[in-house]
Amino acid sequence: MSLVATAIVALLALIHVYILVLEMFLWDTPKGRKAFGLTPEFSAASKVLAANQGLYNGFLAAGLFWGLWLGAEGFGVKVFFLACILVAGLYGAATSSRKILFIQAVPAALGLLALFLSR
Repeated sequence: MSLVATAIVALLALIHVYILVLEMFLWDTPKGRKAFGLTPEFSAASKVLAANQGLYNGFLAAGLFWGLWLGAEGFGVKVFFLACILVAGLYGAATSSRKILFIQAVPAALGLLALFLSR
């Protein structure tokens, strides 16, 4: 796998670890509220739901790290988890915030492109 594809996959995995931390542990803090544009009342009321979202983002990160660990043999694993991130990013951009398109969907699409070009 090319260095570019590896770098994009690793970056996406790290982004999703960061999202996990924001959603699971920092949601109801000033840093978490600022990251997601939340009021204190909303962040307090939705803390459990956000932790659940964070866990799912952790699974996406774990899948990408697993694919990286497998090396060339992990091509299918990386494609699957990048596709999941792409779909989630498109859905999030359509239903929540356009910012998600650029944080998740576009990098996932670039990762998929780089993976397929590296074959």
